[in-house]
Amino acid sequence: MASVAFLGLGVMGYPMAAHLRNKGGHDVTVYNRTRAKAEQWVGQHGGSLAVTPVEAAKDKDFVFSCVGNDDDLRSVTTGPDGAFKSMKKGSVFIDNTTASAEVARELAAAAQAGGFSFLDAPVSGGQAGAENGVLTVMVGGDQAAFDRARPVIDAYARMVGLMGSAGAGQLTKMINQICIAGLVQGLSEGIHFGKKAGLDIEKVIEVISKGAAGSWQMENRHKTMNASKYDFGFAVDWMRKDLGICLAEADRNGARLPVTALVDQFYKDVQAMGGKRWDTSSLLARLEK
Repeated sequence: MASVAFLGLGVMGYPMAAHLRNKGGHDVTVYNRTRAKAEQWVGQHGGSLAVTPVEAAKDKDFVFSCVGNDDDLRSVTTGPDGAFKSMKKGSVFIDNTTASAEVARELAAAAQAGGFSFLDAPVSGGQAGAENGVLTVMVGGDQAAFDRARPVIDAYARMVGLMGSAGAGQLTKMINQICIAGLVQGLSEGIHFGKKAGLDIEKVIEVISKGAAGSWQMENRHKTMNASKYDFGFAVDWMRKDLGICLAEADRNGARLPVTALVDQFYKDVQAMGGKRWDTSSLLARLEK
C-alpha cells in the first residue's frame, strides 16, 4: 500500500481516485477546488481530504492530478499553494491532465530540481473508461519513475505505456485526439449519407463494422448518433481544448494537420448551435441542422 494524493475530482478524477483507494488499496488523500466534492468523495470512499494541494502532497509517495488545462495544472503544482512545495524527495508526481507538452517539460524540470520525479500521463477512454478502471495511459518521463509508478497507475488502467521522455505522453495523447477527430467526422458523414440515401443505418453498420471501416467510435456511438442523442461521452468543449493543443504543437513542430484544423472548426459550429456539452459524436448534428 502506498501513500497517495489525488488533485482534481472531476468526471475523470473522481472515479480514478476511487480505484486507487478501492482497487489499489492505497491510502488516498484528495483535494478538489470545490471542497464539497472532496467531502462527498471521502464520505463515499474513505481516505481523507486536504484543503490545499500543498497539504495533500505532504509526505506522499505518489501524487496524481487531473485538472482542466495548463494554467490549472500550474496552479496545483507550482502555484502559491502548489503540491511541488511539499513533495518529498524520491516521490513521483503523475499528471493525468490533457495538457501541452511544453508544460509537461517545464514541470519535469521543476520536479527534478526539487529531488522528485514528474510523469505526464494523459489518459484515453473517457468517463466510462475512468468509471470502469480501463483507461489507456500514455506516459512521458524517465524509466525509473515509470517503473515505480506503474503498479499504482494500474488501479485505473487497462493499458499503460512509457512513450519517451517528458512531454512524450502529451504528444501521444495529441495523436490520439487527431485520429479521433477524423474518425468521428467520417462516421458522421457516413451516417448522414446513409440516411439521405434511405438506408437502414443499423443494417449498414452491422455489415461495415466488420470490415475495414470498423472502429471504436462506430461500435460505441453509432446507435446514439442515429437517434440524435449526444450525451454519452467526451464534451465538445473539451475536444476543442485538446485540438487547440494539437494545432499549437503542430505550429511549433511544422506538422500539417489540415483535417484536424477543419474538424476543429466544425466543432466550433456545434458550440454555436448550443452543443458545448454535447459529446464529440455531435458532429452529425451539424450536418443535419
